[in-house]
Amino acid sequence: MDNLKLIDAYKGFLQNYSRKQLRYIPEQGVWSIGQMYDHLIVSAQDYLDHVEDCASAGREQEEGKTEFGESIFSTGGFPPIKITLPDEMNAPPDNSKSREVLILELEQLMTRVKEWEKNLGDINQKYKAEHGGFGWLNAREWFALIEMHFRHHLRQKDDLDKRLGLKADH
Repeated sequence: MDNLKLIDAYKGFLQNYSRKQLRYIPEQGVWSIGQMYDHLIVSAQDYLDHVEDCASAGREQEEGKTEFGESIFSTGGFPPIKITLPDEMNAPPDNSKSREVLILELEQLMTRVKEWEKNLGDINQKYKAEHGGFGWLNAREWFALIEMHFRHHLRQKDDLDKRLGLKADH
């Protein structure tokens, strides 16, 4: 599934949640559906910022990926585990956004994805930006992270749906 289809699917899933369900935190340390959406959108925008960094790098970078980064890109996705970030990178996402705001932000993300998708082939693959866990990634790799990350969170969405008494819908 490509970025736009997956983001569009998430946009469609939003129709299933009431305001209360979007903000429901089932237990301490577990995000609400709304927080998961905020995290996905903020992360994807950050990945696109790094695509932009690569496009304007101006000099080649010979450094490569970490072992974990190599693993993720060789398998084409994140492992089916909960990944916990260090505390300084793990502030809880925003839990106050409405469905309408999240849909608008997903649409803005889709517009930006379309713009960069057209230009990826023009960016020197040796122009890279560093990811804290995966090492040095080029623009195509940063772009690929969007789909991998959205796909990874489908498991979390299914778990949250179960906690809300809803059926999985993907």
